[in-house]
This record gives sequence, structure tokens and C-alpha cells, in this order.
Amino acid sequence: MRAPLRWVLWDVKDTLLRVRSSVSEQYCDEARRVGLSLGPAEVDAAFRRAYGHHCSRFPNYGVAQGMDGKSWWTAVVKATFSHCGVRDPVLLTTVARNLYQNFGHAKNWEVFPDSKSALVSCTSLGLQLGVVSNFDNRLEAILCACGLRAHFDFLVTSEAAGVDKPNAAIFDQAIRKCGVPPGSVAHVGDHYVNDYVASRLAGIHGFLLDRKNDSDGRPVPREHRLSSLDELPARLKKHMDECS
Repeated sequence: MRAPLRWVLWDVKDTLLRVRSSVSEQYCDEARRVGLSLGPAEVDAAFRRAYGHHCSRFPNYGVAQGMDGKSWWTAVVKATFSHCGVRDPVLLTTVARNLYQNFGHAKNWEVFPDSKSALVSCTSLGLQLGVVSNFDNRLEAILCACGLRAHFDFLVTSEAAGVDKPNAAIFDQAIRKCGVPPGSVAHVGDHYVNDYVASRLAGIHGFLLDRKNDSDGRPVPREHRLSSLDELPARLKKHMDECS
């Protein structure tokens, strides 16, 4: 008999909420506030270059190199605007500080319409909820601002954990917080490798959220794939009924 389900772990970005407008648009808006005129295409290319470089050289917010989320994002923003030809150190510092603060506010995030109802339904099934996210330590404040924090018993961010998904160690930390075997835990996320494959390898019941239905060709059984979070409670209840 399978272990009874007790917990559901959640990814956050692009699972429960998403950035309200594109990063390049928000960077351009902030640039205008300090008197800079930059085009979205230019900023987008510069951001991708800066972000890719820092992810490669200083993965997981540079925690292993003694950085934190704030210093890491400050460096990314400064590099982005430097690639756009901004050289004034005062302007670079101001824009970086403002953008770091801006992305900690609810106005820059959009909660998906099916998120809150799915969380409530899972709790109604008697399940406890936690978060496992490749996010910096602003996550708790963002979830509070977006009205989601109260649904979760704990949060595990990759910055605090010192390791990010798909590394099994971050799931191990979450499982220890749950206090149950991996087989009593489910996980929901939108990333095939980081969320679905990694959680399954950790012994967790992983579900892949595929809102765009673009995961064809990947070896994901139909019963593990969700096109909406509205489908999750029924899947979990079925699993729980089979274990009773």
C-alpha cells in the first residue's frame, strides 16, 4: 500500500504567480524615472546577457561565493544598464536599489486566477502546504503582499537553503520540515527538470503544471500533467482515496 499523502510542496514563480509585466518594461520604466531613455529591445538583450553571465559565474545568487540575493541582483541590474551605455555610478546604484525594492512589492506580481482556490482546496483535503522555490529571500514578503503566505507552513528558498533545484538537497530540506517520508509528499511546479523530474527523483509525487500545453514529447504521464491548478485537488483526492 502506498504511503498516505500528507503534504503538498509548491513552486512559486510561474506556478502560483508571475511577473506582471516584462522585466525589460519594468527596467525601462525605472530608467525613465531617473531621466534615462532606453528601448525595451536594447534593455531586454542587455538583461539576458547580464543575467546569463551571473547565473553561470555566480549560480544561486552567488551564495557559495559569499553573495546574497540583494548583492547578486544589484550586480545584474548594474551590468544590464552598463551594457546599455550607462556609466554614471550614482545612477546605476539608484536604479539597482529601486528595482530590487520594486520587485518585492505586490504591484509587480500577478497571482494566477486558479492559485488561491487550489491552495484552499488542498487545505480542505487535510493536506499541509510548503514552498520549495529557486527564489531569493524576498519571497516571504512577496507572498505576504500577494495574500498567499498564510497558506503555507514553511518556505524553503534556494538562497536560504544554499542550493537550488534541481539539486536533491533542497527537496531533502523540505522533506525534513514535513517530517514524513517522501512518498507522503507531492510537489507542483511548472519546470520539467527543476520541478517534475527533480521531485520524482527525490521520491516525491511530482506534478508538472503545463498551462500552455507545450510539454508534448516529454515523458510525462497524463496523470502527472496539469493544464490548470484547478485540476490538482481532484488528482490528490484520488491518490488519497487509493491509499485509504
